[in-house]
Formats: sequence, C-alpha cells, structure tokens
Amino acid sequence: MSAILGSVDATRGPPTAVPLRHVVVALAFLVAGVLVGAADAAGAVPGVAHLAHVHLLFVGWIAITILGAMTQFVPVWAGTTLYSRRLANLQLVLVGGGVATFAVAFATTSWWLLLAGALAMWLGFLAFAYNLARTLLTVDDPGTTEGHFAVALVAFVLLSTLGVLMAGNYATGVLAALGVDQAAARGAHVALAVFGAILTTVYGALYQLAPMFTQSDLDALDHRCRRVESVAHPVGVLALAAGRFADAVVVARIGGVLVVLGAFTFAVVFARRLWHARVEPGALQRRYAVAALALAAWAAASAPAWLSDPTAPDALLGAPDVGPLLLVAAVGFVVAGTSYHVVPFLVWVERYSDRLGYEPVPSIDDLYDARVARSELALVVVALLGALAASVLTVPDALVALAGTLAAVGVLAFAGNLVGVVHHHAARGVHAVVLGALAPRRTRGEVDTDR
Repeated sequence: MSAILGSVDATRGPPTAVPLRHVVVALAFLVAGVLVGAADAAGAVPGVAHLAHVHLLFVGWIAITILGAMTQFVPVWAGTTLYSRRLANLQLVLVGGGVATFAVAFATTSWWLLLAGALAMWLGFLAFAYNLARTLLTVDDPGTTEGHFAVALVAFVLLSTLGVLMAGNYATGVLAALGVDQAAARGAHVALAVFGAILTTVYGALYQLAPMFTQSDLDALDHRCRRVESVAHPVGVLALAAGRFADAVVVARIGGVLVVLGAFTFAVVFARRLWHARVEPGALQRRYAVAALALAAWAAASAPAWLSDPTAPDALLGAPDVGPLLLVAAVGFVVAGTSYHVVPFLVWVERYSDRLGYEPVPSIDDLYDARVARSELALVVVALLGALAASVLTVPDALVALAGTLAAVGVLAFAGNLVGVVHHHAARGVHAVVLGALAPRRTRGEVDTDR
C-alpha cells in the first residue's frame, strides 16, 4: 500500500490530528454500540435501547468516520484547500456530543434530553455541510466523486433537520401538530440517512478509492455503469424519501427500484475493480471484497420487497430480515477496510514521512497487526453468515448467541487494532489525539500537528 503515497498529497487537508481524532472517537462509539447492543439482547438496558444501539453505530461510528475522512480527503482529491479547520473541529464536538446525549436519552427515556442531542447533531451536520460545500465550490472541474459528495451534504442537512422534528415529537408531539405521521417521517429519515448520506458518500469515495487501492482503472463497462448509478441513485433516494414521507407508494416504489439499480450497477464496478486488481490483497482489499458481495446480495434481495411495498415498516432497509444485515455489511466493511488505510496513513504521515530516506521507517501496513486483522475479519464474516442463516432458517438460540459473540469479539479486536496504531505510533498518543490542545504538551518529542 505504500505505492499509494505518491498519489496523495495530505498537506492540502487539515492537520492529520483532525481526521484522526474523528476516527478514534468513532471507534469509541463503535465499541459503545456493540456493548449496548449486547446488553439490549440480554435485556439489561432500560428505555428504547435498540434506537440507542442504532444511532451509536450509524451516527457515532459510520457518520463520524465519514465526517473525518471527507474533511481530510475532499481537499486532497479536489486539489483545493479546506475552508475552515475550526468548523472541522466543531463538527466533531457537536455530532459526538449529540449522539452520546441521544444514546443516554433513549436509554433513560428523557425526551427533552433527546431533543437537546438532536439539536447538537443538527448544528454539527450543518457545520460539516457548510464547510465542505464552501470547499467544493472552489473546485474548477467537479467530477463524479464531488457530485456524489454534494448530494450527500444535502442529505445530511435534510436528515438531521427531520431528526430534530422527530426528537421534538417525543417531547411535544410537534409532528402531529404539523399533520405529519411519525412512521412516514421515520421512513423518510432512514432513506435520507442510510441511502442519501451514507451510501452516496461511500459510492463517491469508492470511485476514487477502488481504482487507487487496486491500481486498476475503470474501463468502458465501468463508466457506463457509473453513469447509470450517478443518475439512478440520487434520483432514487429523493423519490424514496419523498414517497415515504407523503405515503405515496408509487413514488416510493420508483425510488426504491432506482436505488436498487444504482446499488447493483455500482457493485458491478466495485467487484470488477477488485477482480482486476494489480496489488496483493491486504486488509483493505479483503474487506472491500466482502462489501461488494454484500451490496450485490442486498440489491438482489431487496428488489422484490421494494417492488411490493417500499413504505412497509419492515422494509425500511430493503428486504425484511436479511436486508439490514447485508446493507450494514456492505457499508461496515467499506468503512472498516478504509480505516485500515486511513488511520495508519495519517499516523505515518505525521510520524514517519519526514524521516523517509534518512533512516529506516515502517511501511503503512506495518503499523497494524496483520494477524489480528485477518482473525477479526474471519470472526465477523462467520458471524455475518450465521446471522443471515438465522434470519431465514430456524436455528437454535445458542447459535444466534454464538454469532453475536463472534461479531462482538471481532469488532472489539478491529477497534483495538486501530487504536493500537495510534497508541504505539502517533506522535503524542491516543489521549492527545482525542483531546487536542487540551492534552498535556508533547510527550514524544514531536511537533504539535493540531494547529
């Protein structure tokens, strides 16, 4: 993976501590989400624990990782400069604090606290969207990736605004006063969040990352698929969300079909780049391969469900039962695989890049434990297969519990492996990455990169 270094100029982004802080905080939310999910399965968490679990994973882990990665690499890919570093730091405080407050509020059924958390996240996503929008406006010739990111920014603003209204509904019943059905709002919120913000960002990023990390360029078939996805997916997300919000089944059905079409055509591009890879498979490529298979399987499984009724409560994420599992796998393995490059890369740039050529330095892949990476991948894949089997077959409860345990162990090992990179190799360690200027001054004789 060190071959990638020549094509990335990290100096155009913010100081490496800014995106690295996002990823470390996101990993903490991932661990919290796993623990809350396990406790919820055991009936040990009061309140609406499953919603706390969902938001810790989707907002705390996936969205905050996306915020950090886009803040760093949008300026790099677009050949411009980030509009504001202060907004990049502020977005983490607001979104991170908001999702933590959200989780506590759901667990304690404190609805005014829930509204406070929603408002904090809304402000954080607004800061993020404004910062990235101002950055993208300086791009002279925006391409496919920038177009996807622009769509995702709009989705972040819409979903968080709707989230504030939904949170306020718990405390004041505001949706009923506005004549909006809670279930309809929830369906639109899920569509904007998962398909509009998260999946659109994933597609846009992978149009850059897949060729970069496979060292293979898109060919004519890939470009045709890209053109289909670039229209079908954004239009589909808008129609799906609008159809659900207005309870217009036909509109939502058209949107659902377009989202599925976009997912399938993108999966073709993604899988073909991995098949034609000219590099040895590593932690990133293996996870990308699982993600490509999961995305194609999700599209195949979800098409019948959304043709039937895309507004059904059990079809919010596609096919009932298997749809959520496959979609979480598709997104989760992309985020996990990318994290296996982003975290070591940022640490390497900060700690070792200026030593290259003067003394022996480790490669990017040397910073994490490859054995742990292979082991936790195997654990999570086996757990995923077990969960998929349990969703369509009658299996003993003990096997379901075993799958959950394997997934939890694998996720904790993944988080520990990446936090270990920061602990052992970052100039100032984990505490300084998280606390920034509030941390004690330099402890390893390195310059402060958080200016």
